[in-house]
Amino acid sequence: MSNLQAPLVECFSSIQGEGVLVGLRQVFLRFSGCNLNCKFCDTPGMSAVPDDCLLELTPGRRDFFKVPNPVPLERVATLIESWTAAWPGIHHSISVTGGEPLLFGTLLEEWLPVLKKLLPIYLETNGTLPEALAPLIPHLDSIGMDIKLPSSTGCPELWDQHHAFLELAAMKEVFVKIVVGQETEDWEIQRSCAMIASVDPGIPLILQPVTRDDGSIGIDSLRTLELQELCSSLREVRVIPQTHKFMGQL
Repeated sequence: MSNLQAPLVECFSSIQGEGVLVGLRQVFLRFSGCNLNCKFCDTPGMSAVPDDCLLELTPGRRDFFKVPNPVPLERVATLIESWTAAWPGIHHSISVTGGEPLLFGTLLEEWLPVLKKLLPIYLETNGTLPEALAPLIPHLDSIGMDIKLPSSTGCPELWDQHHAFLELAAMKEVFVKIVVGQETEDWEIQRSCAMIASVDPGIPLILQPVTRDDGSIGIDSLRTLELQELCSSLREVRVIPQTHKFMGQL
């Protein structure tokens, strides 16, 4: 087993609250660090590696204990293996998330084959690091890829990176998620849809209304429908908010 250690934030069991896997139970393996700084990020403070990683002893019970960072693969794999043995069949997959987990692409080349023996691997990513994705394709089962819009993220335009990433991700089961708010502009959605359609118009698109810090939705219902109407070049477009937040899930 690999001796590589990873800077982790937490590992826990919960219900997936976003995207096409919404409602499914997953193991969440959250890596620290991100190459972007989106203003709507629901996991702030990801730039610094925490001193300790929180591991859940019993899946879904929030009985966390601390282990020092970085965390060895053997520690994580042993924990997840204990869950799959004692609670067989309750988890759909492992969500490898962040931050941006592809910052640790070299490490994941060693970790994912081990974790894949326990559960299928689902990658949650901001879709900006295609060079890190390419070697991992054989080890992934599905990918949830963001498109980061300049108006809602405060980030610079990333269209070229997103396009290159999606062309690779389309080798696997993939969907695209876009966080939308009242400030989202028509051209951003149109350009996103044209990019997706150029790769495969059958790739599902999720429009995710932005959730404010107080839990309210940052876009009105009419504007949401107007943005959805711009996506006619794609075969499957869904509007799904962050459901885990109002369910009280992590």
